[in-house]
Parts: sequence; C-alpha cells; structure tokens
Amino acid sequence: MFTLGVRLATKRVAATLAVVVAVLGGAAFLTCVGILAESGFRSHAPVDRLAGADVVVSADQTRAAGDPFATPLPERALVPADVVERLRALPGVTSAVGDLSFPAAALTADGTPVTASGDPRVAGHGWSSTVLIGQSTVDGVPPAGQLDVALDRATADAAGVRTGDAVTVVAAGRQASYRVSAIVSGGGIYFADPTARELATRNRPAPAEPAGGPSAGSVEGVDLVVLTAEAGKEDAVADAVRQAVRGTGLVVSTGDDRGDVESPGTTAGRRILPVLAGSLGGVTLLVVGFIVGGALAVSVAAQRRDLALMRAVGATPKQVRGLAAAQASAAAAVAAVPGIALGYPLAGIFRDLLVRAGFLPGVLPLSFSPVPAAVTVLLLAAVIPVAARLAVWRTSRMAATEAVAESRVEPRRASPTRTFAGLLVLVAAHVVAVTPLFVRTPIGASVTAVAGIIATIGLAIAGPGLVAALGRVLHRVLPARASASTWLAVANTHGYPQRVAGAVTTLAMAVVFTLTYALTQTTLLQAARDDVREGTLAELSVTAPAVGGMPAELTSAVRGVPGVRGAAAVTSTTVLWTFDMLGEKETESASAMILNPDAPGVLDLDVRTGDLADLRGATVAVDADTARGRDANVGDTIDLTLGDGTAVKARVVATYGRGFGFGPLVVSRDLAAGHTTTALDQQVLVRTDGAPATLAALEKLAAAHPGMLVGAPPAPEAKIPPELWINAAVLLVLLGYLLFGIANRLVATTTRRRTELAALQLAGATPAQVRRTVRQEALLVCATAIGAGAVLSAGPLVLLAVGILGRPVPAGPWWSAPLVFAIVALIALLSMELPTRRALAVAPVEALTRD
Repeated sequence: MFTLGVRLATKRVAATLAVVVAVLGGAAFLTCVGILAESGFRSHAPVDRLAGADVVVSADQTRAAGDPFATPLPERALVPADVVERLRALPGVTSAVGDLSFPAAALTADGTPVTASGDPRVAGHGWSSTVLIGQSTVDGVPPAGQLDVALDRATADAAGVRTGDAVTVVAAGRQASYRVSAIVSGGGIYFADPTARELATRNRPAPAEPAGGPSAGSVEGVDLVVLTAEAGKEDAVADAVRQAVRGTGLVVSTGDDRGDVESPGTTAGRRILPVLAGSLGGVTLLVVGFIVGGALAVSVAAQRRDLALMRAVGATPKQVRGLAAAQASAAAAVAAVPGIALGYPLAGIFRDLLVRAGFLPGVLPLSFSPVPAAVTVLLLAAVIPVAARLAVWRTSRMAATEAVAESRVEPRRASPTRTFAGLLVLVAAHVVAVTPLFVRTPIGASVTAVAGIIATIGLAIAGPGLVAALGRVLHRVLPARASASTWLAVANTHGYPQRVAGAVTTLAMAVVFTLTYALTQTTLLQAARDDVREGTLAELSVTAPAVGGMPAELTSAVRGVPGVRGAAAVTSTTVLWTFDMLGEKETESASAMILNPDAPGVLDLDVRTGDLADLRGATVAVDADTARGRDANVGDTIDLTLGDGTAVKARVVATYGRGFGFGPLVVSRDLAAGHTTTALDQQVLVRTDGAPATLAALEKLAAAHPGMLVGAPPAPEAKIPPELWINAAVLLVLLGYLLFGIANRLVATTTRRRTELAALQLAGATPAQVRRTVRQEALLVCATAIGAGAVLSAGPLVLLAVGILGRPVPAGPWWSAPLVFAIVALIALLSMELPTRRALAVAPVEALTRD
C-alpha cells in the first residue's frame, strides 16, 4: 500500500508538493514551540558570580516549591541569617557565607556614576562574598572600617582610582567618600561585612502584617548562602545541606542550577516558557492543521478519478483510506526533516524577540536537544494520516459507479446540514465576542481574536452553501451585456461551490486573522495611552537608574522645592492574588503599583469608590472591572502573595477606573515595605506650578545628587501585558505561514484545472480569453473573501472598541485594513494567474493526454 501511495504521489506532483510545503512549515513551527517548552524545564542561566560556590542555598522564588508550572516571584526572597551558622557546621564545608546584594555605584571625579559592575541595583556586597572569586585575584587588603571599600578592576579603571585612593560611592541610596583598600578581578563593589549588613538593611523596614509562615522579607536575612566544600566532597556536602534545610522551603542548587539563583528574573523567565509554549502551541496547531488539511484536500481532489477507479476494480473503502494516508505520510516524510531542521534556528530568532520585548532575560539561553524533533515527528505522524483519511472519507464510502461519475465533477449541491452547522458556529463566535462589553480587561479583550478564529471556522463549514447561494444571486442579477468571461466566472462560482469556498475561506481567514489580532493590540495600547494621559497630573519624573533607585529622603527633598505642588514615589512590583472563581480557589499574577497617600496629588486614577488617601498599612486599591469580576469591594479583605513570597491579607480601600494605564492593582507603600529586592523607589512623579524657576530648582537638586535625572513621565506602553505583544509577534509569523499556505493551495488548485482549461481552448476560446476568465474568477474570489473577512472581523472589533474605548471604532492605523486587503488580493491573483499561464503554454490535446 505504501509503495502504491508513493507512485500515485509522484504522478500528481503539484498536489503532492502542496502537502510537502504545508508540512515543512508546520514542522518548523512545531519544533520551535517544542524548543521553547523544553528550555523552560532544562535551560539555565550561565553561572557567573557564583562560579566559586559548590553549593548555593536560596529562598524559593516560586509560589509552590517543586512545581514546574509554579508562578515565579520577581522580588528577592531572603534566607534566615541563622541558616549560615547551621550550614557552616556541616562536615566537609570549608566556608559558608551569607551573601548580600544591594544598590551600589562608584562615581568618577566629575560625579558620573560608573556602571562597569553590571546592574547597579545588586552591585554591592559584603567582603566575605569574595570567596566566590578567589583570594588570589585580590590586589590590596580587605576593607576593615566603615569607610573602606574594594572595587572590581573594571569599576576602578572607569572611576580612575587605584588602591589607597579616595572614591565616592552611592550605596543603598546614600552617598559617601570611601578609601579603596583593594581591587579585585570579580565584578562588584565590596564593603566590610558589618557595613554591608547595615547598607543592605537600611532601606528594608519590617514587613507589614504577614498572614502567617516565615517572613521572607525579614530584615534579618541574607540573599543567598554560598558554601565551598573540601575537594571530592562536593556531592556529600550538597546532600547534607538538603537534609539540613528539608521542610524549610529553601532551595539547594549545584552545578548549572546555580545560574538561576543569581537573579530572580532569570527563574521567572525560564518558568514562564512552558506556559508561553503551551498557549502558542494551540494556535500553532490550529493554523498548521488548517493549512495541512487544506493541502491534503487539494491532493485528494486531484486524485479523485484514480481513487474512484480503485473502487471500481474492487478496492474496499478501508483500502482507499489507507492509500490516501500512505500518500500523505510519504509526502510528510520528505518535508519533516528539513522542516524540523528549520525549526531550530527559528527558535533562536524567537528567543531574541522575547529578549527585546523584555519578556525573557538576555542571559538565559535556549536548551537544544532531539526531544522537540521527536515530538514533532510523533504529532505529524498522528495527525497527517487521520487528516488524509478524513479528506478521502466521502469518496471511499461512495458506490463504485457513483465515485467514477463524480471523479471529474465535484458535487453541485452543498449539504444543508453542513451549512446550518456553519451558521450556528458563526452565531456562537459573535456571542463570544461580547465579552469585552462585560470584562474590560486585557484578558477580556483577548477573546476578540478567539472570536475571529471561531467565525472563520464557521465560514469554512458553511462556505460551500454560502458560495452556491452567492453564485445563484450573481447569476440572476448579472446584466446580459456582461462579457462571456464574466458569465463563465460566475458560472464556475455557482457550479463549483466547494472549490471556490475553499479559496474564499483561506483568504478570509488571513483577513480575519490579521485584523483581529493587530487591532486588538492597537486598541489596548490606545486605552492605556488614554488612561495615562488623562490620569497623569505630574509633568515631570525624577529617576536615578544609574545608582539603583531613589532613596526615600530624596522624595522629601523634591517635595520641598518651591513651586512643587505634589510629589509621590511610584514603584512597580508583581503580586499573586488568590480569589474564588466558581467555588474554586484561583491564583493569578498581577502587576501592581506601590503608592503612598500622596499619590492623588500626582495621579488621577478615576477613583470610583473609596479614597486613595487611605493607602496606609496593609491596604490596596483595585481596578473597578477587576474588582467586579472577583467580588472585591471596598472594605473587603483579599489574599495576596507579595513579590518575595510573603502571604498577606490586605483591605480594599478604593476602586479605580483606569486599570489599562496603571495596572489592575495598587498596593500601599507600607504593605510592600521590606518585600522588594532593592527597597528603593523607581521614580518620583512631580507636579509643579509650571514656572521655569521650579524646573531650574529641580535640575539644581538633581545636579547635587549623582545619577538623579529629571524628565517626562514614562510612556504607558509598559502597562500592556507583554504576553499580548509576544502573541501578536508570533501570530504575525504564523500569518506569513498562513499566506504562504494559501498561495500554495491556490497554485495547486489552479494547476489541477489544466484539463478544464484545455477543454475551453478546444471549444474555441483563445488563451487570452481563458486568462481573462480565470482573472475575473480570481477577482470574484478576492472580493468575496475580503468582504467575508471584513464582515467577520467587524463584529468582534466593534464590540471590542465599544467595551474598551467607549466608541464603535477600534484604534489603529487607517491603512492597516486596505493593506491587508491588497496583500490578500495580490496573493490570490498571482497564485491563480501564474499557474494558468503555465497550463496554457501546453497544447490542449497534450494537456488532456497528461491527465
């Protein structure tokens, strides 16, 4: 059976090539998604500063220890300080150091911050942490006093200092002059251990009202515990450490795992990859299945006469279906290997996209292995034979005489049951599309694209019936003076509804796919811009990124400048919100702003109930739409897990209406105190009287504090969840595959019509008349597809715009829709025009004998 299938496949090269191309692209995308998923489980950040440690103990940076799908925590959770002494006493341990990281930056002679040490938010450490870089790399003596410091060589060179020189350092937001006691080769700025402990805890107030369990944000803790072991005893020490910390929730890392604990963001990025791959995998499979299924349908249609003759000579329906599956499998086998090979570099390109979008840390590499390739092969091996059997199902079950009779002409009447089912799916799509009217959140808005895909599926089901009806209408209204080519194009639409519907559906899917996903993103972005523009009362933003952040006392200094009418510190974090959903406990990650009661002076969040001035103690404010969906009213208490893993109960003191621009949640400064990595503010928003003298006074204050910058408030784009941008980017790539698949299918379909075109020439039509007929048929298909795509997109997009923007027109560039229409039309015209010209280059009699 397989040998016969291969022979038939080589006989129908055009149809087989359509399957090969579709499978090649599908294999590449599936492999790419598989690599992302595998990297989430196996990839590790490179070990850098912790390379000198044999064992590293850290707090768990996820909400559920040991769960590979656990929600990551972005803020550094601390390890209790007494763990250091307990682990130091274990057999085989040569040193145990409690490593601390805090903001630090050295200054040049002119007061410019030096960033050679890497991230200034975690550049400061205690001298004992130099065990990680080795004493042999030290030039000088360890810092002993409060005003001694050791610099890494790159920082010292950039600051222009040597051992014994004086250098100005901003540590934990405080500026002071230090003596350089040593220069080390490893990256960082090192202080005497007592000084480092003081600097690390200076901006870490005691946490507010924990809900139980250990306080991960306690000031009496260290970031990491790093241990070195006697030669040959590394594994034994690691086992002993795991036994010693069992039941405490602490994580023991060795080998490559050490790279993940250097930065909590790396762990967060790695653990989100499987979730991202899972969400993208569904859409990828849908598009791949659509394209591959369409190509198989063309292939089967091209062999309808061969299959019918097999039935006539005694082949059973099962044998016919087996033959179709064998052909498809043979074509897939040819395409799978290059497609999988293409998937590996494609994954690298996608990783770079994730890094540029800020969704993935740049230091986190992908993990490559044969596993994604094997999974792709298994998926294709399972799906393609089934799809081929379904494509040939009707022909295989027909009586032999009926199959032969229909081998040249497809059924003229569409199934009423199929048409009715498709119309029901179309109605269901528009029912789903009303979600943004009731859920004004990014999650609610994402349903718009889903509704578009459902509508396209409905069009695919009802397509033959709708196209046949359209053909009948055109036949009745077409004027008698219309040209013969026009009449013939309309007759083809009426006489071959399944063939025309296949082309219309694929082209319409491209239109719906592009418009719904693209305009959903632009509409969300416009909503965020509107919220930020209307809600930001401040004209200026004061930041200090080069020194790790803004100390609290600097906010008071800004507030004291004459002409400043309001100043409030604004910082962002991530929290986990546990709530009841249909009787079940659900936990979702949410971005949150950290504000104090002064925030109403610089921000207008459109408070609906309550008062932001009550943001004191363990309190929060919630976006009104989110609060309504989770039944969180003013005065209620909600369960949160802060960014470092500390569980708290917080009272809702206000709800607000500008959640798109400012996020779904606001937590009080008191509640977040002690639960952020640096404990420094990210920015201070300032509202002034607008006088030039006020701006000059602020710039003078900034000049007196190195690293301090005065500028405009940040743009609102950062408030759009990065998942939406990533989905949009991936779907644009999939759109390219979709358009390629559409062209592939149209070329194969048109090539299969060479007998029909030859018959027209034998009946007296000239090649020019045949080309004109096909061209007008292509225009009719384009107009129908573009019209259907526009209609199917319009409903969900209008509902989205009404729900999100309060108007019936979505936001977006005016040229986006015409551009999509033009691209779709160009692909359709070229995909039908070029194969027609090639078919007409063969003599009609020869074309008939070839078939």
